[in-house]
Amino acid sequence: MSATVTKKPYRLRLPATSANLGPGFDALGLAMALYLTIEATLADAFHIDASGRNADLCSTLEDNLILTTYVDVLATAGVLAPRLHLQLHNEIPLGMGCGSSASALLAGVLLANHFGDLGWTGQQILREACCREGHPDNAAACYLGGMTASSVREDRVITATCGEHLTWGLTLALPADSFATKKARALLPAHYSREDAVANIQSTALLVAAFAQGRGDLLRTAMQDRIHQPYRMKSCPLLPLLLPLTENPGVLGVALSGAGPSVLILSEEADSPTVSAIVRQAAGDQLLEVIQTKISTGILEATD
Repeated sequence: MSATVTKKPYRLRLPATSANLGPGFDALGLAMALYLTIEATLADAFHIDASGRNADLCSTLEDNLILTTYVDVLATAGVLAPRLHLQLHNEIPLGMGCGSSASALLAGVLLANHFGDLGWTGQQILREACCREGHPDNAAACYLGGMTASSVREDRVITATCGEHLTWGLTLALPADSFATKKARALLPAHYSREDAVANIQSTALLVAAFAQGRGDLLRTAMQDRIHQPYRMKSCPLLPLLLPLTENPGVLGVALSGAGPSVLILSEEADSPTVSAIVRQAAGDQLLEVIQTKISTGILEATD
């Protein structure tokens, strides 16, 4: 059937995310103040004007994750997708473990809900995005901000968010080459020892407490992992170089960002030139770029 479409332009700002945070495999995500910004209006044909990082990739219509999600969500609901003009600005590194696919999927679902007048609740929007990605950690953090713990239970996404107003600094160290999440998952074993499982449960409990209470002193221990990082070291060469940085004053914790290959460093202060310098020194030739940012409070959306 045809949609009774809203005519109002729609503006979105969706943050990057760093999942896992060490031990919180497929359960924790942290929203970062690097954004995918979209202004969408009705148009005679689909069109994207893109700026920012990877603008050439973001502007293509073929296999564009935002548009394919948008069209498919509406088709599943029996609605013919109105054609859109998207003005898009991207700050999120693609294929680097910074949640670019989650932000695109969530954007597509939100656009479908708005222009298709689906009337979905926040829970329905989040569930759709999480189901399409296959796990909830990035999409939940992107939607809700801060450090978000998430789990899918009986077709519902259960979430808890904390730490959205913490002033800790976030530093992303990016290598030259990207690393597909599918390949990263293939490196993991099918089974783990009880010792490793218990160690990760303990670390994850401390990590949630650290964000809930603003306890940066816990992060050095809380971000230690035995479930995924040891198996991804060879494919993410920045990680073994940067993990020892927790011994430096001002550095609170270090972990692979998502499935990698980027590495996330948490520090006491935002925009710290000292942290940036020690990251560059430790990484040497393996480093492409250092980005300093902070914790984000989640998506922003507006209509005219």
